[in-house]
Amino acid sequence: LLPRPAHPREVIQSSKEVLSLLQEKNPAFKPVLAIIQAGDDNLMQEMNQNLAEEAGLNITHICLPPDSSEAEIIDEILKMNEDTRVHGLALQISENSFSNEVLNALKPEKDKILVVGAHGSLEAALQCLFQRKGSMTMSSQWKTPQLQSKLHEADIVVLGSPRPEEIPLTWIQPGTTVLNCSHDFLSGKFGGGSQRGHFGGLIEEDDVSLLAAALRVQNMVSSGRRWLREQQHRRWRLHCLKLQPLSPVPSDIEISRAQTPKAVDVLAKEIGLLADEIEIYGKSKAKVRLSVLERLKDQADGKYVLVAGITPTPLGEGKSTVTIGLVQALTAHLNVNSFACLRQPSQGPTFGVKGGAAGGGYAQVIPMEEFNLHLTGDIHAITAANNLLAAAIDTRILHENTQTDKALYNRLVPLVNGVREFSEIQLARLKKLGINKTDPSTLTEEEVSKFARLSIDPSTITWQRVLDTNDRFLRKITIGQGNTEKGYSRQAQFDIAVASEIMAVLALTDSLADMKARLGRMVVASDTSGQPVTADDLGVTGALTVLMKDAIKPNLMQTLEGTPVFVHAGPFANIAHGNSSVLADKIALKLVGEEGFVVTEAGFGADIGMEKFFNIKCRASGLVPDAVVLVATVRALKMHGGGPSVTAGVPLKKEYTEENIQLVADGCCNLQKQIQIAQLFGVPVVVALNVFKTDTRAEIDLVCELAKRAGAFDAVPCYHWSIGGKGSVDLARAVREAASKRSRFQFLYDVQLPIVEKIRTIAQAVYGAKDIELSPEAQAKIDRYTQQGFGNLPICMAKTHLSLSHQPDKKGVPRDFILPISDVRASIGAGFIYPLVGTMSTMPGLPTRPCFYDIDLDTETEQVKGLF
Repeated sequence: LLPRPAHPREVIQSSKEVLSLLQEKNPAFKPVLAIIQAGDDNLMQEMNQNLAEEAGLNITHICLPPDSSEAEIIDEILKMNEDTRVHGLALQISENSFSNEVLNALKPEKDKILVVGAHGSLEAALQCLFQRKGSMTMSSQWKTPQLQSKLHEADIVVLGSPRPEEIPLTWIQPGTTVLNCSHDFLSGKFGGGSQRGHFGGLIEEDDVSLLAAALRVQNMVSSGRRWLREQQHRRWRLHCLKLQPLSPVPSDIEISRAQTPKAVDVLAKEIGLLADEIEIYGKSKAKVRLSVLERLKDQADGKYVLVAGITPTPLGEGKSTVTIGLVQALTAHLNVNSFACLRQPSQGPTFGVKGGAAGGGYAQVIPMEEFNLHLTGDIHAITAANNLLAAAIDTRILHENTQTDKALYNRLVPLVNGVREFSEIQLARLKKLGINKTDPSTLTEEEVSKFARLSIDPSTITWQRVLDTNDRFLRKITIGQGNTEKGYSRQAQFDIAVASEIMAVLALTDSLADMKARLGRMVVASDTSGQPVTADDLGVTGALTVLMKDAIKPNLMQTLEGTPVFVHAGPFANIAHGNSSVLADKIALKLVGEEGFVVTEAGFGADIGMEKFFNIKCRASGLVPDAVVLVATVRALKMHGGGPSVTAGVPLKKEYTEENIQLVADGCCNLQKQIQIAQLFGVPVVVALNVFKTDTRAEIDLVCELAKRAGAFDAVPCYHWSIGGKGSVDLARAVREAASKRSRFQFLYDVQLPIVEKIRTIAQAVYGAKDIELSPEAQAKIDRYTQQGFGNLPICMAKTHLSLSHQPDKKGVPRDFILPISDVRASIGAGFIYPLVGTMSTMPGLPTRPCFYDIDLDTETEQVKGLF
């Protein structure tokens, strides 16, 4: 038996209270009921709207013409399906428009209610309503012979149309609840007052239409509560891809091509991203919009793990491979939410020495050729923005050298339709100069000159052009030799694109507004009076932001086992901080939830990438790391123990392919030093020994034992290269345990210390130097930056990655050396000072036999060959 239905007012009041409780914990939550109406029947529409608003819901009303086609109705439904604010959908359409196609268009997650004008559809809706509550329903026409017996059996009678006068009221048992939903009743045309004493439950407001509308509101609130619950941390229902490792292990590109990645929109949905939070590039890449951070702002962050390394050989020791192997182990084998965050590879090394950077073997990002070649064009956007700014600098100098103040001013603030107006960025420059005027005609001659002339000193220009190709012949060039440049020429240079400060800005920003502010603050030169000249002064900030508006969104890809990866930003690790973006890490930390893990990678050894991750990136992001994974290889340790030199493209000597316990033991000094560097920051260290097929059990056991003796939380051999995530399960368990300890993270230095003291602290505490030695030029730059107000920025040391010292050939742990600082530069937009240690190249060169000899395209299948 069905109990007497609740009064609509009770339902609405209850829904209102539940919604208020939900909004106390989630102030931004405001569920929306979308009503799609095709026709002129406004009675139901008004009822829906009034009750929904009374309960505190928002209403979106889409009113279509009465003759709208099925396709037009379905099109509106599909739009509402994709609107994440809409939690319920009410269809108020004619019976002719109601079809299976319309029903099938409705998204299962939305709370669906069909409101239709015809009896058949109304009957179906009523049956659905009552059956959902567990009651049996039957229907009957007024003229049915068995009507009397049916009425006697019923506990609830629903009147779908006016009752013919010849039906005796005695046919309905006393105490039966009668619900009347006929239009005549609703409009007051059908008299029912005399029936009140005979029936147990005939109350005019308690008609089915009103109750259905109230229950719809209740369902909407329940749907919203379910949606909110789903936004909280949950273990992903991730479909992981199976691996079938082969032996011997094929090439990286063959392995990548043998695995079919999931469609990226499927992956996005599995990890909790909404349809309107991704922008799909092809089948396997997508950009993720920053709006997800606002949606998940109350979500607790997951654990934050950094992968760093010992001082590497020129071949690299597999930090990316370890990163991928670790997340494959966590998610595909231990069922823990985890995200890898990697840098985007530069085209320079891809076609030069190193090859791809997608990981390797059975631990890589797929499709690897898309990962390594262009991706979604972020580096191209940086190149375009960087070179626009470079062009603006030289153009401005030329025009200032060849025009009077008045001519220059008139061109900078041109007459348009007889009126001169300052642009927004010009008004900002006036404010910076202390000129509080908005009418261009009111400036004095002195103010015109002050505004129009930047007076850039060409000898102080630090902004270079960039190109994402290794090209040694662009390391020093002469520009301005054309006749149109009127004799204005100067020496300049190209850097590799990832060395651009704009790349560092992209990696450290946390929002579009912050990125715009950082781009505007970038210092490109000094003026003749020694004051900094910025991108804002040149009026180019808005244009740079436009070029970078899509690059700011992290790129979503996947591992070979179908777990998620963010690929975003790739600052040159020698002269910038060499870490992927703050935004990718922040979004990933929200998506994995409190019990999940975000594993991010730092460039080069712990003395460079990790130190910069802690002192620069963590300072900018406010994020606190929970553990460090330090990657080591037997090969690199043998080199540090005195083994022969390792050169890219040259076969390894037998010392590296045969067991040599003594070389390994001697080389572990570098591993011990890198562990100590991590401990300076109070973070537990897990050593991951990336095992190669030539490594012996004795060598592996020795490294792990010495690492633990040196203070590592644990040391684990890893076999992900040959068998995938399964080969890193021990590492994953060790990392999970290390990250569960309370973090005692601390910065190495206070940014308020003088620039020289911060440089000395890094040199002595991290590199092991005895002291530092500043060149006169470096000292002059430090004095200038301090005078300009930039002395309180963190330090980003530009140093070789091949040694703890400044000399690449000094392996192991060099001691008692003086660290020479040849120059000091400033990345004010990115927010750091970078001293150059010894001679540092910001434009790599191509070797005698670059990687491009092996890279080709099959013109029949369009498959890339020989990438790695």
